[in-house]
Amino acid sequence: MSGIKSQNDTAVAETGHSAATSRERKPTGVLKRLRSRRSQVDTRPVTEDELREQDRNITSEDVLGLRVATRDYLCKPEDNIYHIDFTRFKIRDLDTGTVLFEIAKPPLTAGDEEDREADSSAGRFVRYQFTPAFLKLKTVGATVEFTVGPRALNSFRMIERHYFRDHLLKSFDFDFGFCIPNSRNTCEHIYEFPQLSESMIRQMVDHPYETRSDSFYFVDNRLVMHNKADYAYNGGQ
Repeated sequence: MSGIKSQNDTAVAETGHSAATSRERKPTGVLKRLRSRRSQVDTRPVTEDELREQDRNITSEDVLGLRVATRDYLCKPEDNIYHIDFTRFKIRDLDTGTVLFEIAKPPLTAGDEEDREADSSAGRFVRYQFTPAFLKLKTVGATVEFTVGPRALNSFRMIERHYFRDHLLKSFDFDFGFCIPNSRNTCEHIYEFPQLSESMIRQMVDHPYETRSDSFYFVDNRLVMHNKADYAYNGGQ
Protein backbone atom coordinates (compact mmCIF):
# COMPACT_ATOMS: atom_id res chain seq x y z
CA MET A 1 0.00 0.00 0.00
CA SER A 2 1.19 3.38 -0.79
CA GLY A 3 1.43 5.58 2.26
CA ILE A 4 3.06 8.67 3.59
CA LYS A 5 6.09 8.67 5.83
CA SER A 6 6.80 10.87 8.79
CA GLN A 7 9.68 13.19 8.03
CA ASN A 8 12.10 11.87 10.65
CA ASP A 9 11.25 8.23 11.32
CA THR A 10 10.03 5.22 9.44
CA ALA A 11 6.31 5.05 10.16
CA VAL A 12 5.13 1.96 12.04
CA ALA A 13 1.46 1.44 11.36
CA GLU A 14 -0.71 -0.21 13.97
CA THR A 15 -3.67 1.93 14.97
CA GLY A 16 -4.07 5.56 15.88
CA HIS A 17 -4.81 8.98 14.53
CA SER A 18 -2.74 12.00 13.66
CA ALA A 19 -3.83 15.58 13.25
CA ALA A 20 -4.00 16.79 9.66
CA THR A 21 -2.07 19.64 8.17
CA SER A 22 -3.38 21.56 5.19
CA ARG A 23 -2.27 23.90 2.45
CA GLU A 24 -4.24 26.28 0.35
CA ARG A 25 -5.32 24.09 -2.54
CA LYS A 26 -8.47 23.80 -4.58
CA PRO A 27 -10.46 20.90 -3.11
CA THR A 28 -12.14 18.50 -5.47
CA GLY A 29 -15.06 18.13 -3.04
CA VAL A 30 -15.89 14.52 -3.98
CA LEU A 31 -14.40 11.34 -2.57
CA LYS A 32 -13.61 9.00 -5.44
CA ARG A 33 -13.74 5.28 -4.77
CA LEU A 34 -11.48 3.36 -7.11
CA ARG A 35 -11.38 -0.36 -7.73
CA SER A 36 -8.40 -2.06 -9.24
CA ARG A 37 -8.53 -2.83 -12.94
CA ARG A 38 -9.57 -6.34 -13.84
CA SER A 39 -6.80 -8.89 -13.54
CA GLN A 40 -4.48 -8.71 -16.47
CA VAL A 41 -1.77 -11.00 -17.69
CA ASP A 42 1.67 -9.77 -16.67
CA THR A 43 3.91 -8.72 -19.51
CA ARG A 44 7.17 -10.32 -20.52
CA PRO A 45 9.33 -11.02 -17.45
CA VAL A 46 11.85 -8.28 -16.86
CA THR A 47 14.45 -7.58 -14.20
CA GLU A 48 15.12 -4.40 -12.30
CA ASP A 49 18.56 -4.16 -13.88
CA GLU A 50 17.12 -4.45 -17.40
CA LEU A 51 14.76 -1.55 -16.70
CA ARG A 52 17.64 0.59 -15.47
CA GLU A 53 19.64 -0.09 -18.62
CA GLN A 54 16.95 0.77 -21.16
CA ASP A 55 17.28 4.12 -22.92
CA ARG A 56 13.65 5.23 -22.61
CA ASN A 57 11.11 6.14 -19.96
CA ILE A 58 9.78 3.33 -17.77
CA THR A 59 6.13 2.55 -18.52
CA SER A 60 3.32 0.64 -16.84
CA GLU A 61 3.92 -2.30 -19.17
CA ASP A 62 7.52 -2.46 -17.95
CA VAL A 63 6.75 -2.77 -14.23
CA LEU A 64 4.04 -5.37 -14.86
CA GLY A 65 6.87 -7.63 -15.96
CA LEU A 66 8.71 -7.49 -12.62
CA ARG A 67 8.60 -10.80 -10.76
CA VAL A 68 10.23 -9.74 -7.47
CA ALA A 69 10.25 -6.61 -5.34
CA THR A 70 12.80 -4.02 -6.40
CA ARG A 71 16.00 -3.48 -4.43
CA ASP A 72 16.10 0.25 -5.11
CA TYR A 73 13.99 3.00 -6.67
CA LEU A 74 13.37 3.08 -10.41
CA CYS A 75 13.11 6.87 -10.59
CA LYS A 76 14.49 9.87 -8.74
CA PRO A 77 12.56 12.29 -6.50
CA GLU A 78 13.15 15.04 -9.07
CA ASP A 79 11.23 13.00 -11.67
CA ASN A 80 8.09 14.10 -9.82
CA ILE A 81 7.85 17.23 -11.95
CA TYR A 82 4.14 17.53 -11.10
CA HIS A 83 4.88 18.06 -7.39
CA ILE A 84 2.48 15.30 -6.33
CA ASP A 85 2.50 15.20 -2.54
CA PHE A 86 0.60 12.63 -0.45
CA THR A 87 -0.60 14.34 2.71
CA ARG A 88 -3.02 11.96 4.42
CA PHE A 89 -3.49 8.20 4.46
CA LYS A 90 -6.09 5.99 6.15
CA ILE A 91 -6.71 2.24 6.05
CA ARG A 92 -10.05 0.75 7.09
CA ASP A 93 -11.76 -2.63 7.05
CA LEU A 94 -14.68 -2.16 4.65
CA ASP A 95 -16.69 -5.01 6.18
CA THR A 96 -16.77 -3.44 9.67
CA GLY A 97 -15.77 0.17 9.03
CA THR A 98 -12.97 -0.13 11.58
CA VAL A 99 -10.10 2.29 11.00
CA LEU A 100 -6.87 0.29 11.15
CA PHE A 101 -4.37 3.06 10.57
CA GLU A 102 -4.41 6.79 9.90
CA ILE A 103 -1.63 9.32 9.47
CA ALA A 104 -1.27 12.88 8.20
CA LYS A 105 1.93 14.44 6.97
CA PRO A 106 3.42 17.06 9.30
CA PRO A 107 4.58 20.41 7.92
CA LEU A 108 8.07 20.51 6.47
CA THR A 109 10.89 22.23 8.34
CA ALA A 110 14.32 23.36 7.15
CA GLY A 111 15.84 20.30 8.84
CA ASP A 112 13.48 18.01 6.94
CA GLU A 113 14.64 19.50 3.65
CA GLU A 114 18.25 18.78 4.59
CA ASP A 115 17.35 15.20 5.55
CA ARG A 116 15.52 14.75 2.25
CA GLU A 117 18.56 15.83 0.29
CA ALA A 118 20.80 13.44 2.24
CA ASP A 119 18.43 10.44 2.10
CA SER A 120 17.08 9.44 -1.31
CA SER A 121 14.38 7.27 0.35
CA ALA A 122 13.02 10.10 2.51
CA GLY A 123 9.24 10.27 2.05
CA ARG A 124 9.27 7.25 -0.24
CA PHE A 125 9.37 4.35 2.21
CA VAL A 126 6.96 3.26 4.93
CA ARG A 127 7.09 0.32 7.34
CA TYR A 128 3.84 -1.23 8.57
CA GLN A 129 3.11 -3.49 11.48
CA PHE A 130 -0.27 -5.20 11.70
CA THR A 131 -1.69 -8.08 13.71
CA PRO A 132 -2.08 -11.54 12.11
CA ALA A 133 -5.83 -10.86 11.78
CA PHE A 134 -5.04 -8.35 9.01
CA LEU A 135 -4.12 -11.23 6.69
CA LYS A 136 -7.63 -12.63 6.94
CA LEU A 137 -9.40 -9.42 5.89
CA LYS A 138 -11.26 -9.62 2.59
CA THR A 139 -11.67 -5.99 1.51
CA VAL A 140 -9.77 -2.94 2.72
CA GLY A 141 -10.21 0.70 1.79
CA ALA A 142 -7.13 2.94 1.62
CA THR A 143 -8.06 6.62 1.53
CA VAL A 144 -5.33 8.92 0.24
CA GLU A 145 -5.26 12.69 0.07
CA PHE A 146 -2.75 14.32 -2.22
CA THR A 147 -1.97 17.72 -3.65
CA VAL A 148 -0.90 18.60 -7.18
CA GLY A 149 1.38 21.42 -8.29
CA PRO A 150 0.83 23.95 -11.10
CA ARG A 151 0.73 21.32 -13.86
CA ALA A 152 -2.34 19.20 -14.62
CA LEU A 153 -2.12 15.42 -14.35
CA ASN A 154 -3.34 13.46 -17.34
CA SER A 155 -3.97 9.73 -16.98
CA PHE A 156 -2.61 9.53 -13.43
CA ARG A 157 -2.26 5.84 -12.58
CA MET A 158 -0.81 3.68 -9.81
CA ILE A 159 0.36 0.08 -10.08
CA GLU A 160 1.09 -1.58 -6.75
CA ARG A 161 2.67 -5.02 -6.55
CA HIS A 162 2.87 -7.04 -3.32
CA TYR A 163 5.37 -9.82 -2.72
CA PHE A 164 6.25 -12.27 0.01
CA ARG A 165 9.89 -13.10 -0.51
CA ASP A 166 10.04 -13.88 -4.26
CA HIS A 167 6.35 -14.74 -4.61
CA LEU A 168 3.93 -12.24 -6.17
CA LEU A 169 0.85 -12.09 -3.92
CA LYS A 170 -1.27 -9.59 -5.85
CA SER A 171 -0.94 -6.74 -8.32
CA PHE A 172 -3.31 -3.77 -7.99
CA ASP A 173 -3.89 -1.21 -10.73
CA PHE A 174 -5.76 2.04 -10.05
CA ASP A 175 -6.66 4.94 -12.37
CA PHE A 176 -6.84 8.35 -10.69
CA GLY A 177 -7.75 9.95 -14.02
CA PHE A 178 -7.34 13.69 -14.57
CA CYS A 179 -6.32 16.07 -11.74
CA ILE A 180 -6.53 19.83 -12.14
CA PRO A 181 -3.52 22.03 -11.28
CA ASN A 182 -3.06 23.28 -7.71
CA SER A 183 -5.73 20.92 -6.39
CA ARG A 184 -6.22 18.80 -3.29
CA ASN A 185 -7.64 15.39 -4.19
CA THR A 186 -9.06 12.54 -2.11
CA CYS A 187 -9.80 9.00 -3.23
CA GLU A 188 -10.29 5.61 -1.65
CA HIS A 189 -8.62 2.59 -3.22
CA ILE A 190 -10.58 -0.63 -2.76
CA TYR A 191 -8.23 -3.54 -2.13
CA GLU A 192 -9.73 -6.99 -2.57
CA PHE A 193 -7.20 -9.25 -0.91
CA PRO A 194 -6.37 -12.76 -2.14
CA GLN A 195 -7.39 -15.54 0.22
CA LEU A 196 -4.19 -16.96 1.69
CA SER A 197 -3.62 -20.50 2.91
CA GLU A 198 -2.97 -21.04 6.63
CA SER A 199 0.55 -22.12 5.72
CA MET A 200 1.23 -18.87 3.85
CA ILE A 201 -0.24 -16.77 6.67
CA ARG A 202 1.99 -18.51 9.22
CA GLN A 203 5.08 -17.87 7.08
CA MET A 204 4.21 -14.20 6.66
CA VAL A 205 3.65 -13.81 10.41
CA ASP A 206 6.86 -15.65 11.27
CA HIS A 207 8.99 -13.61 8.87
CA PRO A 208 8.30 -9.92 9.55
CA TYR A 209 9.20 -7.38 6.88
CA GLU A 210 9.78 -10.03 4.23
CA THR A 211 6.45 -8.96 2.72
CA ARG A 212 7.13 -5.98 0.49
CA SER A 213 5.41 -3.77 -2.03
CA ASP A 214 6.33 -1.41 -4.85
CA SER A 215 3.98 1.43 -5.73
CA PHE A 216 4.61 2.92 -9.17
CA TYR A 217 2.93 6.19 -10.23
CA PHE A 218 2.54 7.19 -13.86
CA VAL A 219 1.42 10.31 -15.67
CA ASP A 220 0.74 9.78 -19.38
CA ASN A 221 2.29 6.31 -18.92
CA ARG A 222 5.61 7.73 -17.73
CA LEU A 223 6.99 6.74 -14.32
CA VAL A 224 7.17 9.83 -12.10
CA MET A 225 7.12 8.36 -8.57
CA HIS A 226 8.13 5.10 -6.93
CA ASN A 227 7.34 4.34 -3.29
CA LYS A 228 8.24 1.22 -1.32
CA ALA A 229 6.91 -0.46 1.81
CA ASP A 230 7.45 -3.53 3.93
CA TYR A 231 5.11 -5.25 6.33
CA ALA A 232 5.10 -7.27 9.54
CA TYR A 233 2.04 -9.17 10.75
CA ASN A 234 3.22 -10.08 14.24
CA GLY A 235 1.75 -7.12 16.10
CA GLY A 236 0.27 -7.91 19.50
CA GLN A 237 2.37 -11.02 19.95
